[in-house]
Amino acid sequence: MAKELLRIDDLHAWYGESHILHGVNLTVNEGEVVTLLGRNGAGRTTTLRAIVGMTGARKGAVKINGQDVLKLSPHKVARLGVGYCPEERGIFASLTAEENLLLPPVIAPGGMSLDEIYTMFPNLQERASSPGTRLSGGEQQMLAVARILRTGARLLLLDEISEGLAPVIVQKLAEMILTLKAKGYTIVLVEQNFRFAAPLADRFYVMEHGTIVKQFAQAELKENMGMLQEYLGV
Repeated sequence: MAKELLRIDDLHAWYGESHILHGVNLTVNEGEVVTLLGRNGAGRTTTLRAIVGMTGARKGAVKINGQDVLKLSPHKVARLGVGYCPEERGIFASLTAEENLLLPPVIAPGGMSLDEIYTMFPNLQERASSPGTRLSGGEQQMLAVARILRTGARLLLLDEISEGLAPVIVQKLAEMILTLKAKGYTIVLVEQNFRFAAPLADRFYVMEHGTIVKQFAQAELKENMGMLQEYLGV
């Protein structure tokens, strides 16, 4: 029986007066790759941000390993082994690639060494002394993910990591996700690029207007393509 790592029950979230999430329910088991699908504005990014406490008011329950984290501040959620990679990446432009990698604190045992990072991302080793501003979009995205892997986080929340990148880089990111899954990481992907996400995910959740409208497993993907066409235009 798979162990439940993340559970969200009836989650509501606001930014100021704007009520964005309207009762989200989902579960993620340890070692799974789960993808949140939906149009822009459906609430997918807000769901990731609400997990780590980076929205405004929230109500409902967010449980990590059975512990409700709704009242915890973001840095305390991170210490439970959660890594969030935002869409904007957050690279420190004035630091080199390697300095960016050395910056994050260790939040849990088992973080990857620099050697392990450079084995997984050879491009970053080649650009280790380059400032963040000199890195390509793909290299910045690799660096943003690699930085989380240094911390020891085992639950990775990845927001639109393939956006705007060349197909060859997107393929490398897909290989990275499969490698991390093989190492036992648990990954929640928010993706607009359905063709990138489809072969990677064990399960899919479809969001619309701040709530989950459908969930299905990888084995049910083909029979749900008509519904996805309706919701996503894929």
